[in-house]
Amino acid sequence: MSPRIPADCVLPDPAAVHTVRSADGAELNVEEYGPEGAPLIVLAHGWTCATTFWAPVINRLADDFRVVAYDQRGHGRSPAPADAAGYGTGKLAEDLEAVLTATVPAGRRAVVAGHSMGGMTIMAAGGRPEVAARTAANVLLNTGAGELVDEQTVLPPFVRGRALRRLLSRPVLQSRLSLGPINGISRAVLKYATMGPATPPDRVEACAQVVHACPPKVRHRWSIVLDVLDVHAELARITAPTAVVTSSNDKLTPPVHSRRIAAALADPRGLLELDGAGHMSPLERPAEVADEIRRVAALVADELAAGAAADASVGVAVGVAAGVALSDAESSAVERAAAFDIPSQSAAVEETA
Repeated sequence: MSPRIPADCVLPDPAAVHTVRSADGAELNVEEYGPEGAPLIVLAHGWTCATTFWAPVINRLADDFRVVAYDQRGHGRSPAPADAAGYGTGKLAEDLEAVLTATVPAGRRAVVAGHSMGGMTIMAAGGRPEVAARTAANVLLNTGAGELVDEQTVLPPFVRGRALRRLLSRPVLQSRLSLGPINGISRAVLKYATMGPATPPDRVEACAQVVHACPPKVRHRWSIVLDVLDVHAELARITAPTAVVTSSNDKLTPPVHSRRIAAALADPRGLLELDGAGHMSPLERPAEVADEIRRVAALVADELAAGAAADASVGVAVGVAAGVALSDAESSAVERAAAFDIPSQSAAVEETA
C-alpha cells in the first residue's frame, strides 16, 4: 500500500492560472497563489519536477506573499518542445524572463527562488536587463553552475576518476526509459539518490509522484543539457542580493557547488546548509526553506526602506535650503520602498505572537 502524501504537499487553490508565451513561442503554465498586491515571490522548479513540487513551500508563504510558480517547459502542464532546439540554458533564461515580465508589474520586483535546474535557470538569466529590473533578490537552492556529473556523489566513493564516473552515470541520467510504476524498489532508489536518510515515507512518496510524472523524453532531453551545463559566466553577471542553500546529504549537487556559487556572487547574502537533508530540500525541509526565503525578502525590504528614508531626508534638506519642497525626490523614495513592500521579520514575529 502506498503511503499517503502529507497535507502540505497538496497545492492550495490558485488565485490565478494562465499561460505565458516565451520568446520562441513555447507555452508555460503559470500559477499564482496568495493575495493580489502582496509582495512577490517567484519559484522555479528543477529537473523532472513541476509546480506541485513547491506545494509545501507555497503553503507556508501564500498567506503573506503573492507566490508565482511555473512549470518549466516540458514539465507539469507546460508542453514539451517539438525538437532538441527547444532545450537549453538559453531557453530556461528566456522562459524566466517571460514569466517575470508577465507577472511582475513594471516598477515592482520579486524575490526569485530556484531549486536545482531552477537555480540554474536564475544563473543562466544573469545579465539580462529585464530579469534584473524585476528581481529584488535571489535564493539558489541545491544547484550548481557546472561540472554536475563530475561532482555528483550518487556513485559509491570507490568509483574514482571523472572518465569512469561519466561512463557509469550517463546511461542512467540520460535514459529514455520510463521510470515505471512507483513501488518499494523505486521509492528506495529515489530516496537514496535524491533525499536524506531520515526523510519520512510520505515525503518520499510525494517526491516519487512528482518525478515519475515527468515524460521520459523530457527527462532525457534536459539531462543532455545538464550534462554540459556551464553558466559560470552568467552567474558572474548577477548583481541582485543572492542567498544560497545546500544540504549535507545532497548527492546530485553536493555542497561544493553551493560554496563555489557563493564565492562567485557579486552580492552574497548567506550560505545555509541543511544538515541531514538531501537534494530535494523544498520537500524535505519546507519550513526552513520558506524561512530562508522570508529572511531574504525581509532583508531586501529593510534595505529598500532604509534607502528610501535616506533619499527622503536628503530631499527635504535640499528643499529647505533651496526654499522649495522637493516632492519629486520624496516621491521617488516612496516608490523605491513600495517596489518590494515586505514587512520585517520582527513585525511578522509580533503578529504571530
